[in-house]
Amino acid sequence: MLYMKEPPDESLLRRIAAGLVDPVEDLVRKDSQFKKLELVEGDYVGDVQAVVELLARRKALLQRPVLIRGDLAGSGPLVATVGRPKERLYEFIGGS
Repeated sequence: MLYMKEPPDESLLRRIAAGLVDPVEDLVRKDSQFKKLELVEGDYVGDVQAVVELLARRKALLQRPVLIRGDLAGSGPLVATVGRPKERLYEFIGGS
C-alpha cells in the first residue's frame, strides 16, 4: 500500500492499532515534522484514539514500514508491527 497516495482511513488505522504487537505510539514518527507541529510525545502514549486522529490528519507522520498480516479490505483482525529496526522485518516474516 502506498500510504501517501492511498492513506489508511480511520477505520483501517484502528484495525492496525488493534493488531499492533508494539505500543500504539510507535505508529507515529517523531521526526522534524512532529517537532515543527509542536506535538508532545506523551500525548500519544497508549492512546489509540489520539494516534488514529493524528495519523488520519497527518499521513506523513505514519511510521514506516508497518508490516501487516490480514485482509486490509476486510473487517477482520489484523496483526501488525513497525519494521524498525530492520531486524524486526525478518522476525515478522519468519526469517532469521
